[in-house]
Amino acid sequence: MTGIWTNSGEGWEWGKPRAFEDEAKLHELINENPQFLPLSGSPRLVVLGSEIQLGNGYADILAVESSGRPAVIEVKLRQNPEARRAIVSQIIAYAAFLQGFSIEDLERGPLHRFLTDSGHESIINAVKAEDQEGAVDADSFTASLQDHLNSGNFRLVLVLDDVPAELERVVAYLDAITVQTLTIDLITLKVYEVGGAQVALPQRVSPDLGAFQPSGGSRSAVPRGRLTDGTAAFRASFEETTGETREMFDELIAWAEKLASLPNVRLSTFMGVEGKRFTLLPRIMPENAGLVTIWNDKQRPSIQVWRSMFERRAPKTLESVERAVEPDRIGQGNTLKEITPKILEALTRAYQEATGD
Repeated sequence: MTGIWTNSGEGWEWGKPRAFEDEAKLHELINENPQFLPLSGSPRLVVLGSEIQLGNGYADILAVESSGRPAVIEVKLRQNPEARRAIVSQIIAYAAFLQGFSIEDLERGPLHRFLTDSGHESIINAVKAEDQEGAVDADSFTASLQDHLNSGNFRLVLVLDDVPAELERVVAYLDAITVQTLTIDLITLKVYEVGGAQVALPQRVSPDLGAFQPSGGSRSAVPRGRLTDGTAAFRASFEETTGETREMFDELIAWAEKLASLPNVRLSTFMGVEGKRFTLLPRIMPENAGLVTIWNDKQRPSIQVWRSMFERRAPKTLESVERAVEPDRIGQGNTLKEITPKILEALTRAYQEATGD
């Protein structure tokens, strides 16, 4: 039996998952934590909005992959009668309505309110606001997104607390016959109480037939570049730099390596197109995202900050960090104009809070 097993000293017992109060609670959990979803191909999702009107219904969540592929997500509890077959017809109807949209009409229509509320002028701005690596090329992403909208090559994601056997058979059949145009992910998400903490257990149910590049109909805008562990590639990117600029790069490297001694902080370097841009990424695991991104952009060092991560992982330290960076601010993807020891000290405290150190 799949689930969480616990042993309090008297043998192993199968834990019973906590029941969701209602469907809205499961919806909220996915909307705020799309990284929970074990999707085929492991794409990174950016949520564009929830309860999006598509035709005569409202899609629970509309997201987009960093490759430019749209993802429609529907959430149901097993007890809902629609969790057997109606959920499939619903999500396909949303996909059918979405096919043929231009990016401009999508931004002015179904997504307008959500983009405005989140402070984004466009879909690409929303995606770049979550692009900590600096890996998404705007032109390639836009072309790919439009191609996917034209062709209807979407990802459809069904999320339930438990999957009825009837639904599993329907999804397996659709996944087998639509591999050229659709990827269908069937996900269960259960939450347990273990030792006073909540434990989320997401599992992929449907067969992993979508982890490949489609043979036609859409261009790929997979971020172009290479990710390597550690700081070596980032250090090599500025080895010919001298003077104060070199000193700042060295200081940032030393600071990042100290962060890596904290629990669950991992350092990696992303090299952009043709080696023109490098980012050093002090990421917090298992979320695989950081409070900051360190940049070498044309031999200029800078730090990019991610407010959503501060609010989620280091809310107590956020105010002191904002005081340290004044007159700059902690926004979503904005760059600090001046890097001082005071700022690095404040950011260190934020990483300590974020990792529980």
